[in-house]
Amino acid sequence: MMASSNSASAVTQSKRSFGQVLRSYFYWTYSRGSFHYDVMVTLILLFIFITPQLWDYGAKPSSIAASSHPFQVVPNGRGVIITVQASDVTVPAGASNRQVKKLLRKAIEPVTGDDVYIEHWETALDAQGNLTWKVWAHR
Repeated sequence: MMASSNSASAVTQSKRSFGQVLRSYFYWTYSRGSFHYDVMVTLILLFIFITPQLWDYGAKPSSIAASSHPFQVVPNGRGVIITVQASDVTVPAGASNRQVKKLLRKAIEPVTGDDVYIEHWETALDAQGNLTWKVWAHR
């Protein structure tokens, strides 16, 4: 009698509609080691390993060339003062304040990230007599 009830339940399980099978996948009703459980795990793994190649998540390496000199970063009350060598920032003669600000922001991006506000800047000389930019910035 047990054999007939097991075979009857197997027949009713095999005759389920496609919607019922999908519903049982959604609610994860299959026991570990069963065929449908293995199918679900395989689909999840395929999703994890294939989708990064198919979709553009916008993650791109920084296009900023590394500076040839180290930055000096000093905290102040509202943010930081970043000292950048003038040779690392190419500012054309006659550049507007907006252009200078954009170039300085791009130069300090490796240190501050791209979410930073530049309050003001000035040129100065370092201990060796090299021209530098002092940039006051905060988030």
